[in-house]
Amino acid sequence: MTIQQLKYVIGISECGSFNKAAEKLYISQPSLTSTIHDLEKELGITIFTRTGRGVTLTQEGEEFISCAKQLYLNYENIMEHYQKGNESKKKFGISTQHYSFALKSFVEMVKRFNTNEYEFAIRETKTKEVIEDVATLKSQIGILYLSDFNRNIIQKLLNSKKLEFHPLIECKAYVYLWKNHPLAKNESISFEELSDYPCLSFEQDDNDSVYFAEEILSTREYHRTIKTNDRASMLNLMVGLNGYTLCSGIISEELNGDDFIAVPFRESDKNINRIMEIGYITKKDFLMSEVGLAYIEEMKRYLQL
Repeated sequence: MTIQQLKYVIGISECGSFNKAAEKLYISQPSLTSTIHDLEKELGITIFTRTGRGVTLTQEGEEFISCAKQLYLNYENIMEHYQKGNESKKKFGISTQHYSFALKSFVEMVKRFNTNEYEFAIRETKTKEVIEDVATLKSQIGILYLSDFNRNIIQKLLNSKKLEFHPLIECKAYVYLWKNHPLAKNESISFEELSDYPCLSFEQDDNDSVYFAEEILSTREYHRTIKTNDRASMLNLMVGLNGYTLCSGIISEELNGDDFIAVPFRESDKNINRIMEIGYITKKDFLMSEVGLAYIEEMKRYLQL
């Protein structure tokens, strides 16, 4: 098995077609087909199922592609350190729950590198998609949190995807709201005081939204709820409807503005303030690139670790 074969098989999986991959990889279609046939024969597996509309990965192929992407990215990371004059753009992406510190750290990291040499991507998305993006190496790093409530479920999923969780910081819940909200001047806020206001949350998959919710204390039964899928909409709803959300308390005024504040959540016997353990996930035994290490460094700097 060669690096070139890995590059070809990854290209086919991304294009979904031998013809399209051949054009993108600047190789004839018969040569590409022959190369993949030799690889499948060497490995003793069938990677692709050919159809009239293109190709799909077999179950064995999906497992192989996951390993192949990691191996090829590790190869690219080694070449990044030692090879000079490579004109092709290097790719780096992260996927994250909606944390302003993750975005701010990304901004500071990008400033340290030449954007002519890199193709950067940041994806604020659903919790399951954060995990899937890292599992398929669409992103090198994913940002999410664990708690005593969701830890077993999420850790089981991470293990099945051969992912590792690296803790960064622990914190308790804060109530995040508009600075002119009627409760904004409180030293702390309880659930009872929030009952007249809508709780805002980021949309997840309906079947398991409780365990994959970004907001801690997600098992609480809220009388008023509004779901959204982006940060800007949530901030607008805070202003327009006096809505609130529960967050880590780690916010960036530079990115979100100074019109929003985080007030400590006041727990009671019925509503215990759980600990959020925020961290990042990577593939196991993954050789982190220079830009990935720089991003982790920027997160730790922002969090003052």
